[in-house]
Amino acid sequence: MTMHETAGVTATVEGPGRGPVVALSGATLAYGNRVLWRGLDLNVEPGEFVAVLGPNGSGKTSLLRVLLGLQRLTSGTARIAGADPGSGNRRIGYIPQQRALDPALRLRGRDLVGLGFDGHRWGMGIGGARVRRQRVAEAIEAVGAEAFADQPVGLLSGGEQQRLRVAQALVGSPEVLLCDEPLLSLDLAHQRAVSELIDRTRREAEVAVLFVTHEINPILPLVDRVLYLVDGRFRIGPPDEVMTSETLTALYRTPIDVVRVRGQIHVVGAQSGLCEDQPHHHLDDEP
Repeated sequence: MTMHETAGVTATVEGPGRGPVVALSGATLAYGNRVLWRGLDLNVEPGEFVAVLGPNGSGKTSLLRVLLGLQRLTSGTARIAGADPGSGNRRIGYIPQQRALDPALRLRGRDLVGLGFDGHRWGMGIGGARVRRQRVAEAIEAVGAEAFADQPVGLLSGGEQQRLRVAQALVGSPEVLLCDEPLLSLDLAHQRAVSELIDRTRREAEVAVLFVTHEINPILPLVDRVLYLVDGRFRIGPPDEVMTSETLTALYRTPIDVVRVRGQIHVVGAQSGLCEDQPHHHLDDEP
């Protein structure tokens, strides 16, 4: 294990493995004079679960946009699933933020899942009609969505819609799963169900997971490492190393208390807006 110093913060990077599925080297992303993160080195191994945390505007969603090829790095390099970032890589699964769908939308759940096979977002189709039907059916079964797969998605609950989005991301048998606040707006039961689906997939198929979230507690038992981003600074390491009063105080440059209660982590800042146990915030305004 090596250490990396950035903006006065030491970060743990890259452990042993069979070769990273995600590899960032010296990655910097800036908008004008505003630096979201600088000198980021991050290798994510097959089957590894990495949570990406930080306040609004810290560049969490932007990191996923870089890996999807939708945003160029200011400097440094990025590789994902054996290729440069960009559309068309079928080895990447993507779960977007929860968004309410129009109740008038008549697209069936099964058809929504099929878009992931057809490459509606990230490439062309990967097989014939028979293979497509089989893979879609398998993905729907994997997320337990058989009961509502033929219903219009606009009439489904938020939890049901999110299960279908997970199936859509899994239908192409990805090597890496990029998750952008997949638990947002879900109740605790659905948060647990979606988290367990993602975790089971990564364990059974050795899928690497990069999981952007504001709230680590629903996934804390699943997480191998945390990437915490704050004002251009970052820290990478196991949750027990990163989610501490000392580490977060250094990142935020203001006193932070990390309290563990009944297996949960609660972060309390000296100023408002720094509490990880506050309600989720939408990231529409995040770069």
